Amino acid sequence: MKQSGKAEDPRHQSPEFESETPLPSYMAGPYAPIDDEIDSTELEVAGALPAELDGRYFRNGPNPLPGEISPHWFVGDGMLHGVRLRTGRAQWYRNRWVRTLKFDGGSPLREDGSLNRAYSTANTSIIRHGGRLFALVEGSFPIEVTPALDTVGACDFAGGLTTAMTAHPKQDPITGELHFFDYDTRPPFVTYHRLSAAGELVFSTPVDVPRPTMMHDFAITDNHVIWLDLPVTLQFSGKGLPFEWSDDYGARIGVMSKNGGPVRWFEVEPCYVFHVGNACEDGSATSAARTVTSTRSAAKPSSSMTSIATNPLCTSSVRAGTRAKRCSSPRPTRAARTRAG
Repeated sequence: MKQSGKAEDPRHQSPEFESETPLPSYMAGPYAPIDDEIDSTELEVAGALPAELDGRYFRNGPNPLPGEISPHWFVGDGMLHGVRLRTGRAQWYRNRWVRTLKFDGGSPLREDGSLNRAYSTANTSIIRHGGRLFALVEGSFPIEVTPALDTVGACDFAGGLTTAMTAHPKQDPITGELHFFDYDTRPPFVTYHRLSAAGELVFSTPVDVPRPTMMHDFAITDNHVIWLDLPVTLQFSGKGLPFEWSDDYGARIGVMSKNGGPVRWFEVEPCYVFHVGNACEDGSATSAARTVTSTRSAAKPSSSMTSIATNPLCTSSVRAGTRAKRCSSPRPTRAARTRAG
């Protein structure tokens, strides 16, 4: 294994942060943030990598900068990790912070006082669509990055996107279109969007919900979109994340055509759904969604909120020295696989 030093960035050339303040559990031990950026090549492989694995494996997750103490384990600038696999070899590993407007010390507001959607942590997921890679977090524009994990910048799809983008969009495996949404503090509280397979914004429509709600995920079927309108709502108290359980909000699941139009709502028992496994149409004009749910308050997250990408068919491991082993710790991340360019 060959390893280069830290990536050239004067913000991250300081000694490792030391503080007398006790760190929260989600910033200590195996959850500790990575404090530098490295490149490693010709990684040692324990076992064997299938020769058919040809591409780049990426993951994304919150990684507070040195000296920062995050108020919550969902908070922190995004750090991307990548491994290049080819012909049974792990050619390289590298990690990079996503260099957003926030990372560079910019303002979340525009000169006219409106919210700047380019202000982002970009710390939740990474996807490939239309030949481009995007680091995502709900609440901002997608941030385009290169296959080498360098940051290109915020993307609004030629000015067509004026809302944020969920971190959990869904790609239709038949049409190649990308479906996504935004939730907001101002009407319309939810907006549905669709990108063409080529990555052009081709459709947007509001979705009627009674007030600001934390809609973290959704689902699609052949013909429909499945909405989760549940009682964790946006309430700004000035403490922690702006989400609270609302007993009076109710809970319902909505079914809407991918072409927009009215939503059919179905009342359900109060609960909260963070992530959807899948959804399908059973042929009788009804839809079913398999979900992973948590009925706990958003202020008390459970382990079901953390998702780690795994492959039960892979019996090999990649070794890249102490630092790379640390990078593989089970921090809250989402992962995406991309074919080689």
